[in-house]
Amino acid sequence: MPGHRRVRVDDVARSPRQEISDSLTVGAYKLGSLLSKGVPTVLSALVGSALGVPASVALREKRLMVERHMRRVVPSASDWQIRRLTQKVFDSYARYYVESFRLPVLDAQQVAKSFSVEGYDEHLVPALERGNGAILALPHLGGWEWAGRWAADLGNKMTVVVEPLQPPELFDWFVELREKFGMRVIPVGPEAGSAALAALRANEVLCLLCDRDISGGGVVTRFFGESTLLPAGPATLALRTGAALLPTAVYFTDRSDGHLGVIRPPIPCLRTGRLRADVERITGLVARELEFLIERAPEQWHLLQPNWPSDPGYPFVVGSGGSDPASTV
Repeated sequence: MPGHRRVRVDDVARSPRQEISDSLTVGAYKLGSLLSKGVPTVLSALVGSALGVPASVALREKRLMVERHMRRVVPSASDWQIRRLTQKVFDSYARYYVESFRLPVLDAQQVAKSFSVEGYDEHLVPALERGNGAILALPHLGGWEWAGRWAADLGNKMTVVVEPLQPPELFDWFVELREKFGMRVIPVGPEAGSAALAALRANEVLCLLCDRDISGGGVVTRFFGESTLLPAGPATLALRTGAALLPTAVYFTDRSDGHLGVIRPPIPCLRTGRLRADVERITGLVARELEFLIERAPEQWHLLQPNWPSDPGYPFVVGSGGSDPASTV
């Protein structure tokens, strides 16, 4: 059946040199976390900018990839504007890490004081009152960890499906970090689908980053004017459980530690025919919502990887078919 296959290299055991490199990587993140906890509130954005400049210089290939993405989002921008937006992406991404590392030492009042939200009472609360859970469909935008901590502090049961990191020790450390926020972490993998279904049936809030397919099992969708794969999971889970599918984003603001959460109205998720056709239709609606949310602040879109078939290094061959939606998260 035509579809998508992943271009990959088989996993191999880590060499002693790789183990040393992995240990240094984990140690660097832990050191960054320790140092970030001492950053005063008023300086977090400035520290992010200070870290973003050398990062954008050192990570040349990722900088060029971000430039490609910025041209998709803001096609009318000049070369200078694209370079400026790209630098702001790196600044924003560094700020995301600084603030995420600080979150465990902040109390609920400090987190709430720096957070405002649109659509929580109007869309998320009614969804949970219906008892089917809620799916937050998010792009890699702004400070979403802050919003997760804020929502958990309100008593919401938060579950997030995330891509496993390498080395595994780094992933385990990030899981522990998120659990300190009150969030349960599900790694993408064979068991993710059943775990996500269980979370929704327990009336939890399921957070899914939806602007990048990492498995090759997504559906072909137009996204910023070009066909690519986006995850089938949000649409599939909404159809199977009756959970509200809520496009959501979290933006940094100019306030000290400022964040704005935006929860959009639920996407209609009614069965109209074959499951595959319904999943493709709903995923297209998710794409339109993601475009709307990203266009509001493209300089906060932390997507550094190839995401379209025309991007160098894109790991999938995109065909006209796809995997069984029922098997995807």
